[in-house]
Amino acid sequence: MNTKDWVAALVSRFELGNTPDGRIHFSLKAGNGEIILTGETYDSKQNALEAIAAVRASAPLEQCYERKIAANSQPHFRLKAANGQALGQSALFPDFGAMENAIASVARDAAHAAFTDLTED
Repeated sequence: MNTKDWVAALVSRFELGNTPDGRIHFSLKAGNGEIILTGETYDSKQNALEAIAAVRASAPLEQCYERKIAANSQPHFRLKAANGQALGQSALFPDFGAMENAIASVARDAAHAAFTDLTED
């Protein structure tokens, strides 16, 4: 990993938090604070932590990205584990270039992203 990638990974982070209904969710934020991947919601903190581990493992693998087009023609992507289980999805992007930049960011940064636990134990 070169210095630029290492610095980007240091400021990227997973945030684990509670949903209003008491479930657990996570997001991966880029260094600028923008959410680049939103995880599924989970019934337990342990399941959410396991999903984050799966994101870290799957993110560098090109075959784990499913590129999609929304009804309004905006591109977005879904990250899946090697077994095909959905791990997270992106927001809608204004164009394909922006989507590909976000995929590159997730692929580069997820494995080394910091972690912040905002859940209420």
